[in-house]
Amino acid sequence: MKWILRIFGFLLVLTIVCAGFGSGVLYLWNWLMPGIFGLHTITYWQALGLLGLGWILFGGPRLLPNRQPYWRYRMQERWAQMTPEEREKFRQGMRHRCGRSEAPAANTTAQV
Repeated sequence: MKWILRIFGFLLVLTIVCAGFGSGVLYLWNWLMPGIFGLHTITYWQALGLLGLGWILFGGPRLLPNRQPYWRYRMQERWAQMTPEEREKFRQGMRHRCGRSEAPAANTTAQV
């Protein structure tokens, strides 16, 4: 019985969130986009689709404040286990891949 109440509560919250955000996207789109860019107005279901598409493309709703992608966590672990020589070799490899084949200039500050 308890899990039925949890499912019902989750569905109720999900419905309220979808209705609120969907309406927000609908009103903002129909208020701004036709006037600024000359686009057509949209329906509620199209606004909900845009909201879903935005969540898919940009990583979904951020419910946890310090949520990091798994690859970032793994990279931080690997970086912590590298020696200074391995880190410098990695940096040079990344510079080469990103189009900067020369090393960055040394920190030269003018003395007054």
